[in-house]
Amino acid sequence: MSAPRFPRAVLFDLDGTLLDSAPDMLATANRLRHASGAGPMDLHELRPHVSKGSRAMLAAAFPDLDAAGREAMVPRFLDTYLEELGRHSLLFDGIDCMLAALESDGARWGIVTNKPEYLAREILPQLGWEARCAVLIGGDSLAEKKPHPLPLQVAAGRIGFDPGQCVYVGDDQRDVEAARAAGMPSIAALWGYRQEHEEPAGWGADVLLDHPLQLLDPANWPRTA
Repeated sequence: MSAPRFPRAVLFDLDGTLLDSAPDMLATANRLRHASGAGPMDLHELRPHVSKGSRAMLAAAFPDLDAAGREAMVPRFLDTYLEELGRHSLLFDGIDCMLAALESDGARWGIVTNKPEYLAREILPQLGWEARCAVLIGGDSLAEKKPHPLPLQVAAGRIGFDPGQCVYVGDDQRDVEAARAAGMPSIAALWGYRQEHEEPAGWGADVLLDHPLQLLDPANWPRTA
């Protein structure tokens, strides 16, 4: 009997799944806090909010500011984050080996993130991924973003697969919801960013994994069409 193979196509969320970008986000938030006269916040205070986007991180960094005030800060947050991008972040343990194993097995992989596409594209050359990542869809690339299935559907099509032939790996409930709506098997990445009240067991993912090193075993991946 031949050894199990990885799926032929895999799509990943970025922040909290492939990349531990929370330290970059913390540096960004603390620069804005410093400019407003506030002291620095700790990583553990910001980390649960990273996968929720800039507005959620601003709410954590500036809890006394109203929603309109935080909204006005989004452009500054993104501009500052662009300056901090890749300065402090690291791949999660095992991710680089796992991507190499996918490639050695003949699989194609790409990224579907809610991060603005221009920011995600800035990261690829820093990681040496610009020629390895087969497709990149950002939160502003299309008319919809996750949890809508459209980004996953488009990403799968661009690399020549039906959604059911791909697996999506992400650390947020929106990732699993988008995959399910697209008819794409999913893995919930429990090593990522989530808030205390969130219960990944109830998200409906096909597989839940505690550590990215588990992705090195093809037997831990859900079956595809």
